Amino acid sequence: MGRTVLTTDPSTGPVAGPGAAARVEERTRAAVLRYLGALNRHDADAVAGCVAEDFVNEHTSVLGRGVIGRAAYRERLGGFLADFAGLRYEIEDLVVRDVRAVLAYRMSFRLVSAGNVPVRVRGVFRFWVGADGLVARRVDYWDSGEVTRQIEAARPAGETAASGGTS
Repeated sequence: MGRTVLTTDPSTGPVAGPGAAARVEERTRAAVLRYLGALNRHDADAVAGCVAEDFVNEHTSVLGRGVIGRAAYRERLGGFLADFAGLRYEIEDLVVRDVRAVLAYRMSFRLVSAGNVPVRVRGVFRFWVGADGLVARRVDYWDSGEVTRQIEAARPAGETAASGGTS
């Protein structure tokens, strides 16, 4: 016998029935992996297509810049993907619970605005996914000090780095 599980979906309210929690968590996992895959393909339209119309993109890093809304996010993606050449996220860990996911990553790229300096940094995303399978909110934690250190270490003595933000 399957057990009945009651879980909460922020867009539709309580979801009940056998396997309800598993269905919600699978939708959440699929949305997060689709989003990360689009970023790794450097496909700005596909990335924007993974987020809700009222998407909230929050950064905790000093160098990061948050934005609200799919249109505003899409507007920034082109420049971000161009400046972060070869952007690649590698998943270290992915934990999904209900409509939320936490993904630890290693991000690597060459920062074009800093002379194509290669950068590798670890971080964590927190995601909230709606019933429509779109990312409603993303909070990104990464160490901007480490990024700055890597850029400075690659520069000739006396030069300073231009600060690039992330999307």
